[in-house]
Order: sequence, then structure tokens, then C-alpha cells
Amino acid sequence: MPKVQATAQPGIRHAGRPLEVGRIAFPKASGLTVIIPAYNEAGSIADTLRSLQNQTVRPDAIFVVDDCSTDGTGEVARAFGATVIRPARNTGSKAGAQNVALTRVDTEFTMAIDADTTLAPDAIEKLLAAFDHPKVAAVCGFVIPRYVSTLWERGRYIEYLFAFSFYKPIQDYYSKPLISSGCFSAYRTTSLRRTGGWSTRTLAEDMDLTWSFYQAGYRVRFVPEAVCYPIEPHTFGFMSKQLKRWSHGFVQNVRLHWRGLFHVPYLRSAVAVSVWDATVASVAYLFILPLLALLVNPWFLLGYVIDVPAMLVPVIVEAAARREIPRVLLSVPAFLVLRIVNGLSFVEAFWTECILRKPFKVYEKGH
Repeated sequence: MPKVQATAQPGIRHAGRPLEVGRIAFPKASGLTVIIPAYNEAGSIADTLRSLQNQTVRPDAIFVVDDCSTDGTGEVARAFGATVIRPARNTGSKAGAQNVALTRVDTEFTMAIDADTTLAPDAIEKLLAAFDHPKVAAVCGFVIPRYVSTLWERGRYIEYLFAFSFYKPIQDYYSKPLISSGCFSAYRTTSLRRTGGWSTRTLAEDMDLTWSFYQAGYRVRFVPEAVCYPIEPHTFGFMSKQLKRWSHGFVQNVRLHWRGLFHVPYLRSAVAVSVWDATVASVAYLFILPLLALLVNPWFLLGYVIDVPAMLVPVIVEAAARREIPRVLLSVPAFLVLRIVNGLSFVEAFWTECILRKPFKVYEKGH
């Protein structure tokens, strides 16, 4: 086991008083450890650590897993007082890096955050408040891209606004968010360990863990007031790598968990809809609509935009609350482009994983 090279952060602090959660009060000693997997993140990890240190509830410990970086990531983390863990060799995935640190966690709660993600000042406080029942194993927050400039960042911005203002609240109503986001989630440490930590058997370790929680009888919560800001892919090259990992990871998880999903009522319906949207709807969107427009009537091309007004309703509502309506209107065309790329990625993943039976196993950094 690598030597720990720096001391941990001070204990949880919340303005000198326990954090009140309904009838439960979390004392200062309850403890939260933050795990940050990092490979060549020297350019972004300082902002992440700074945002953790500026929280209304500060972590008891911050572990940065410097996964054999070559750019001085570990040195930057040490300068901020984080505990740096450097494995003897690269673990090959985010899940592998996080598991290295999980063996050292001795606090009641564990939080995972990406090394390119910053938090709103009260994000940790909001997440901890949702652990109001012993069966709540994980809590995730609202995700908004930190930068919204390039075509790909704008497309992701609309995608996130729609997903986190429409789909996630519905999923949380049933205590079944489809994914406890890997870029920013908190866990009850005992539940995390009982479920085996983060598995490396798929490329979407956050989805795998979330679905494993449900099959073990646990709950997952979504807290829209807990906001994080990751750096999203800004070029097609980075976006295509990320989408390939996500698409293959989704297909891998469906193949892995489909039997267990039958016993989780809402989840099986949500996954079935997602599978339909990712495969059948994508094929129709990418291939059938163009053929119908070419061979039957050009009016079939309206199928590409006919659902946009309905999709924009929750997006505009959220954007109005954030005072970002002009940004949304400028970003809608980028979302339409990203939707096509998303569809191509899912079709490729389904064909490769299910038809050719050639699983994609290489964890490629997508940002």
C-alpha cells in the first residue's frame, strides 16, 4: 500500500453546531471523507480542492488518488493539504483509483468527486441532509457544466438542464435516480462497502453501483439544491471518447443487471425506456427519418425538431430561475447536434456489445 504523504483535513465543521436533518442531528464527529481520483489533473484539481475547503460543511479528510500522473497532480494536491495516495501502478480506471482510497476511509460518509469538478459552497451540506433514513445509501446533486462556450459544452449544458430538471426529480419521487452521478455523489460508507465499492466490471461504475444499491434494498436520493460544476468535453475528440465510455458502460450494465432489474418495479420501467430511447429511437432518428424524407416526403424531417418545444419547457423554467434564458436559446442548436452524436454512439455500442459480442474495456479519459 502506498505511503500517505500528507495529513488529512480538519474535522467536519458547520458553524459550530450539529447539522440538523429533520429529526436527526449529525454531530461534528460523524465524519465525511472525500475521494478524488486523479490522472494528470494538475490544471484543474486546485479549483476542486479550493471549493471543498470553502464548504459550509468541511470534510474530515480529503484523499487524492494520484493514479501515476506525470504532470505534478500530486504536488498540487499536497499544497492544499490533501492526503495523496499514489498506487504503485496506474489502476486503469476511475473505479480502481477510488477503491484504493476506500480501504482507508474510517468516516460515516464517503464522497466521490472528479478532479475537474467544483461545488457550490453549500453542496456538501445539502447532500448530507438527505441521509435522513438508514436505507439511503447514496445521494447525488445537480450537475451544470462549468464552461458553456464551445458547441459541445453548449450541447451538454442543454442536456444536463433537461435531465436534472425533468427526469431526475421524477426518478427521485420514486427514490430511484437512474444514476448517482460519478462526478459528485455522497455515500453511506457501510452501504458502499457492503455493495463491494466501485466495480471495474463495466465502464460506467456509477451506474453499476447505483443499480447494485437498488437490488440490495437501498435507496438513492437526488438533491437539486446541491450543485456541482464539472468541466465538460470542449472538443469532438474528447466528447466522442466520453460518449463511447458512457454508451458502452450503459449497455454493459443492462446486460449485467437485467435479471435483477425485474425485481425493482420503477427501475425496470426507467431502464426499459432508456434502452428503447438509446436503440430503437436512435435508429429511427438516424436512419429511418432520413429515408422517409428522401423516399416519401421531406416533411418527415420535422421529426428532428418536433419534440424540441416540449423538451424546452422544463429547460426554460430552470434557465429562468438561473437567469440564463439567452444562454439556453443560443445553445439549443448545439444540443441538436449532440443528440445526433449521442445516437450514433449508442447504436455503435449496442452493435459492438450485443451483436458482435466484443465488449469495450479500455477506460479512456473524456475530458
